[in-house]
Amino acid sequence: MEILKIALIGIGATVLAVYCKGLKSEYAVMISMTACCVIMFYIVSKLLQIFEIFEYLQTILPLEKEYLSVLVKMIGITYIAEFTSNICKDGGYQAIASQIEIFGKISVLAVSMPIFSALLKLIQEMLG
Repeated sequence: MEILKIALIGIGATVLAVYCKGLKSEYAVMISMTACCVIMFYIVSKLLQIFEIFEYLQTILPLEKEYLSVLVKMIGITYIAEFTSNICKDGGYQAIASQIEIFGKISVLAVSMPIFSALLKLIQEMLG
């Protein structure tokens, strides 16, 4: 159960960061960032498993590669934006975190435009 490992890393880092915050606040931020990076490595390993499933689905389903690759890009953008935004929030930079979140949302919208245009084309063909 990897979730238990992640939970223990998170709780341990939080307790250690709270303790160190009383001594030196810089140490608390570093502990928090280190824990985030360790957890991110676990996330990446899970994402690799998901990508393998997507590749398998591409071989058995008659879907265009572009659709699944857009989905993978959207997932990647959201995870990276959320991860970096949370690090900025931990450091006390809410404005930067908000800008990263907005950029992530706009990026997802931009990446999804080819699928949206294909959907509109399909609707137009069905109606016309």
